[in-house]
Amino acid sequence: METEAMSKEIEIHGHCDPRFSSVKEAFADNFRYSGDIGASFAATIDGNFVIDIWAGYADAGRMRPWRRDTLACLFSTTKTMAALCALVLVDRGLLDLDAPVARYWPEFGQAGKQGIPVKYLLSHQSGLAGFDEQIPVEALFNWERIVSLLAAQKPWWTPGTQCGYHAITQGYLVGEVIRRITNRTVGRFFREEIAGPLQADCQIGLAQTDDSRAAEMIPMPMWQPGDPHYVSSGSLPEMQQKSMYPLVDQNNPVAVSRSRAWRDAEIPSANGYGNARSVARMASALVSGEVDGTRLLNSSTIEKAFQEQCHGTDFILGLPVRWALGFILTSKETPVGPNPRTLFMGGGGGSAVLIDRDARLSLAYVMNNCIGSVVEGDDRALSLARALYAAL
Repeated sequence: METEAMSKEIEIHGHCDPRFSSVKEAFADNFRYSGDIGASFAATIDGNFVIDIWAGYADAGRMRPWRRDTLACLFSTTKTMAALCALVLVDRGLLDLDAPVARYWPEFGQAGKQGIPVKYLLSHQSGLAGFDEQIPVEALFNWERIVSLLAAQKPWWTPGTQCGYHAITQGYLVGEVIRRITNRTVGRFFREEIAGPLQADCQIGLAQTDDSRAAEMIPMPMWQPGDPHYVSSGSLPEMQQKSMYPLVDQNNPVAVSRSRAWRDAEIPSANGYGNARSVARMASALVSGEVDGTRLLNSSTIEKAFQEQCHGTDFILGLPVRWALGFILTSKETPVGPNPRTLFMGGGGGSAVLIDRDARLSLAYVMNNCIGSVVEGDDRALSLARALYAAL
């Protein structure tokens, strides 16, 4: 059936190198056929933008145009921001990935966790994928409460024996290590040491002065009671429920992202805000370590970022995943690109970032109509990646 979006030309703004006109057309097709309402897509090669485009609307009512500086909640793509902060500390010799977390965060050594190395936090191997008790969503806005709970929490499995997606907890775990080392919150560290120097318009949390730029996140059908595709939290597998405890009592988790309390908080697993340009620019630091003369990482640190940490059926997701440090590595089960040295990460609803060292490219897709998943990928982002690779 032809939709309103299909029946008229899609007005796409921004710049697209003529070599990649097929990518621009694939972007338009996402609006025609795949449900996009507002979105941005960007790609860099050797740190230079070859694509930076946006289109559509920032709200469900299609009253606010999606603009060059529109920001959207990235959900789990935020995890890459926290991971990059950790890698910067590794690069500076302030963080040892093989050292016990308790070296930096002594309280973490409770409940048999004294030997867990930092790298297990980044690669979802620590066993701290959730909380034994159900806590309200408001708890996510209280950093001290969450990190105290995690310090006391017993691992759900023997750390290092398997991987299991730390949907909410990873950002707090990594963020608290960063806070102990730098005496700065992860959001402040990211702003001062990464986003600021790179002039990347992204942040963990959202400043109130940027509310007018924020896109309305539109929930996927499975999160809308009354929709035939609605999936109640109680019908999810038990471990997925437990890993998402602060959100499972929300009929519509996306609605939480519209609250000022959510935006005021720092939730380094879930409440980053940005657009495709800013995310792709940030990610390009993992290609060569340098962006427009600003060096974040040395080659040895980048090599560590691309090393496989765990590969197998994820204990929480029940899907095969190949985890690196804060990112997923491409694999035969999740082939996001043709080259072996490729990292990616996605956010609930569909945002995605990809870094390919072999092709020396970074790309990002950010949208407001939440449809896709984290690991299996969103076909909107994947179709853009396929079109880009085909044009190289």
